[in-house]
Amino acid sequence: MRALPVAEPSQVRRAMLRLIRRDGRAFAAMIALNALAAGAGLVGPWLLGRIIDVVKAGGGVGAVDRLAFGILVFALIQLLLARYASYVGHRFGERTLARVREEVADRALAVPASVIERAGTGDLTTRGTTDVAMVGTTVRDAGPDVLIAGVQALFIMGAVFVLDPLLGGVGVVGLTGIWFTVRWYLRRALPAYLAEGEANSALAEQLAATAAGARTMEALGLQERRIAVCQDAIATCRRTRLRTLFLRSVLFPIVDVSYSIPVVGVLLVGAVLHGHGLMSLGAVVAAALYLRQLSQPLDTILLRIDQLQSSGASFARVEGLGSVPSAAPPGDRREPDGDLIEVSGVRYAYEGGGGDVLHGVDLVVRPGERLAIVGASGAGKTTLGRLLAGIDRPRTGSVTVGRVPISDVDPSELRRRIVLVSQEHHVFLGTLRDNLLIAAPSADDDALRAALAAVGALEWVDGLPDGLDTEVGAATYRVDGAQAQQLALARVVLADPHTLVLDEATALLDPRTARHTERAMAAVLEGRTVIAIAHRLQTARDADRVAVMEEGRVVELGGHEELVAAGGTYAALWRSWHGDRAGSSHC
Repeated sequence: MRALPVAEPSQVRRAMLRLIRRDGRAFAAMIALNALAAGAGLVGPWLLGRIIDVVKAGGGVGAVDRLAFGILVFALIQLLLARYASYVGHRFGERTLARVREEVADRALAVPASVIERAGTGDLTTRGTTDVAMVGTTVRDAGPDVLIAGVQALFIMGAVFVLDPLLGGVGVVGLTGIWFTVRWYLRRALPAYLAEGEANSALAEQLAATAAGARTMEALGLQERRIAVCQDAIATCRRTRLRTLFLRSVLFPIVDVSYSIPVVGVLLVGAVLHGHGLMSLGAVVAAALYLRQLSQPLDTILLRIDQLQSSGASFARVEGLGSVPSAAPPGDRREPDGDLIEVSGVRYAYEGGGGDVLHGVDLVVRPGERLAIVGASGAGKTTLGRLLAGIDRPRTGSVTVGRVPISDVDPSELRRRIVLVSQEHHVFLGTLRDNLLIAAPSADDDALRAALAAVGALEWVDGLPDGLDTEVGAATYRVDGAQAQQLALARVVLADPHTLVLDEATALLDPRTARHTERAMAAVLEGRTVIAIAHRLQTARDADRVAVMEEGRVVELGGHEELVAAGGTYAALWRSWHGDRAGSSHC
């Protein structure tokens, strides 16, 4: 299994700048308001130092009261500015998060299905849920908090240097322990959090696979083996989380101790300077208060830095979805000239799966033709169907539609021309109408009902209390496998493609319903190209031509009666499925 790509740090920085530029005014307003709030917060310690100097010089109560009132006024100004800055910052964060979610949705839908299958749905699910939530928390809360704290810290250190450059230098030297500790942490944190995210994705994939295949595992007695696999994934998650916990356990204790060092240093140096008459007592007290005040923004930064590293890894994973290459760059996409599908010298091998599963396949599917692809299990039918639908690309050879390689056709244009309907299906949360409108957003109820009727599903839909407005899902109306497959087929009818690749599309229906559905769809599919991959050879009997596959090769090609009369592989399949008497009676 190959994981989805992770964005490089440079890509993450560019993505962050892009998001900031899209809401630049709000970002600038947030910076300005936080700077004003930080400036207002600097006045209090300076006025307190002035009070000390006034008292020491024998000043009266009135002068002290005026200075104290000034402290109160600037504290209120700081509160109001900080409150509004936080409001602007959180609005900026929510809008940015909405853009991130929209980009993730667009990118996830644009990722080729073959890439998702190789990486596993757990990786994509984790990126679209846990990672996006982590990025959202950072954009909404941690990001603005760190920005505010950073502005405050710069203003505070600037104020100390204004009071006395020597005291400012002492404060900076006292903070070097924090600097080296944070650098040690940052070099190790991002890889550790990326490893944790990857482990979470792997665990999600294993749990999803276990839940989906629970009945199969029970039937085959594989519970213990599956539990062991999940326990290994959990153990990997535990190791990665312990690694990040260790990094935090080193960072925070050292930082807590380091806060007091610059304050103690300023008091000692300031006492010496004051003793020699080189500095007033108020200035020393103000500098110490400033450095003591510095612990608050530094504390915010350092407490959030762990979250920033975790969210940075999440953002790299989210942004990595944009690095998944499309089948063809936008500039190389071409418009097919017609709907003729040609397969020439195609070989294909699954990644990590050994040798080729298709060996030099040649096939031409004419527009409007009904072609059945049959063969024993493992013959390569589904693989060929995926290549015909543009889901996968051949290792060698070519698959073209309208003389254009399928990989060079714009994905949206390809989906309008060719649609693959497999045994796998999905019912989305929402109403039955919502599930159908996915294929044709502008369709009215008459069109929806016609599509349902075409696949034999209208009767049971009309039998529901709310009809098309029935909510489907585990907690509402539970759609069974046959009904879900009929909904999938109804979506195909609404999508109205020219070519359909049906990979056991009626496999979950009982034989009677499947036959009824196939007959009902026959009228709807009139004039369209239909490529049916089926084990039910009745479908092959109704096709214009039958392609028989064996060990990754097309070994026979012709009409049903022609192939039965030839007495080859297809004739043997027909006899084994339908019986000798039935086979002879239909010839």
